[in-house]
Amino acid sequence: MKSIIVPIDFSEQSEKALKVAADIAKQQDAELFILHMLELSPSIMSESGYVAQEQVVHLIKMGEQRFVDFLDKPYLKGVKMTPIIKHYKVFSEVDEIARKHNVDLIVMGSHGTDGLQEIFIGSNTERVVRSSEIPVLVIKGDIEKFQADRFVFACDFKEENVPALKKAVDIAKLFKSKLYPVYINTPGDEFLSTEDTYTRISKLLNIAKLGLEVEIYNDYTVEKGVLNYGETIAADLIGIPTHGRKGLSHFFMGSIGEDIANHSNTPVITFKI
Repeated sequence: MKSIIVPIDFSEQSEKALKVAADIAKQQDAELFILHMLELSPSIMSESGYVAQEQVVHLIKMGEQRFVDFLDKPYLKGVKMTPIIKHYKVFSEVDEIARKHNVDLIVMGSHGTDGLQEIFIGSNTERVVRSSEIPVLVIKGDIEKFQADRFVFACDFKEENVPALKKAVDIAKLFKSKLYPVYINTPGDEFLSTEDTYTRISKLLNIAKLGLEVEIYNDYTVEKGVLNYGETIAADLIGIPTHGRKGLSHFFMGSIGEDIANHSNTPVITFKI
C-alpha cells in the first residue's frame, strides 16, 4: 500500500478515522493525503460583489488555518502527509482525487444514520462509499492501534464479486489478517440448499482461482447474518461489496454494503462492484 486518503470535517468521527489512517500509513510506510472540503457553495463563490468576495476570502483563510491547527497532532509525527483543500462539497471529488494520486485506500469516520435521515439524507461516508471506485474503510470507534487479525468477507458469491473477493484477499495479505469468507443464507426467495450454495461458491472460487474455505451462515437477513457472524468470530474487520446504487434505485433497493457500513460497530471495508 503506497497511499491513503482521509477526508476530514473537524468532527470527532473524522479524527478517529485520521488516527487509524495515520496508524495504517506507519504500518505500510504509505503517504497520507488529508482532504478537507470548505463547503462553500458555487453561488457564493461566483458572487461578483466586493463584500461577498471579501467574505469568501475570509472564510477560506479561516478554514485553511483551522485545517493547519487540526493537523498538529502527535500521532501524525513521522507520517508523510499531503494536506488538500477543496472549496466545494462534491463527494465524487474524493474519488477523483484518489485516482489522481493513485490512492489505494480511503479511510472515513462515521457515526451512522438511522430512520428517515438515513433514507433521505444518508451520511457523508455513505455517499463516498456509494461513489468510490477504490476500497473505503469506515471507522466508528476510537482505535488506538489498528489490527485486523480476523477479517470477515461476505458476499453472495455470484460472478460479479470476483474482483471484490480478490481485493479482499490482497487487503488480508497487507494487514496480515486471517480471512473468513462467508455466505449468508436467508429464508425466502434467496434461500439456497446446502448443495446449491456449495456449487455457487465452488464456481466463483474456480473463476477467481482462489483456494479458500467458505463458511455458510444462516440468518433472517444478510445484514443481520454478516453482523452476527462477525460477532461470533470476534471479527476486527468486515469486508463487503457494494453496488453503489444511486437515486430511486438506491431508495427502493438500498445497498447491503452501505447498511452494514452504517450499522456495524466493527470497522467495515467496502469494495465497489
